[in-house]
Amino acid sequence: MNILNEFLKIIPSKTIYAHCDIPCGIYDPYTAQIAAHSVLRMTQLLVEAGDDMHKIARLTAVKEEHAEKVKEEVRIIWGDYFKEEQLEKFPDLHEKVFRIMKLASKTKQEVSLESANSLLVAVQEFSEIFYQSKGLKVKRIKSIYPTEGEMVFYDYEHSHEH
Repeated sequence: MNILNEFLKIIPSKTIYAHCDIPCGIYDPYTAQIAAHSVLRMTQLLVEAGDDMHKIARLTAVKEEHAEKVKEEVRIIWGDYFKEEQLEKFPDLHEKVFRIMKLASKTKQEVSLESANSLLVAVQEFSEIFYQSKGLKVKRIKSIYPTEGEMVFYDYEHSHEH
């Protein structure tokens, strides 16, 4: 170990700055939206589950897993992608992220269609901010999921010049 430490002292080093741990530049709130739809769907199924304890246990586990996925995906974009200068344009970003974190926790703690729907709406709003921060126009389309909700995407046709 001492040899390695001595070797590291003589190697020239330079501090490297990156926007995240691995500067990949690949960020998209799509996964967070899918996870929020999954939380809503599991909640819908839980409301309909009746007394089937095995089904309730499985649906609850999946609901909680996806709620945690929402938190993870939003936290990564919020912490690694967004910069101080973007907060001037989107001053309520921190509040929106805080709300998503609280709603995701709430959907883990209870079976509430209202909380699950609110989580989806909050993630959609966050997604709109993300795309707008890149100078892209946003569009909502009806999802193909049983939640019958929407998905937020950037409008490729109207965001780029041809």
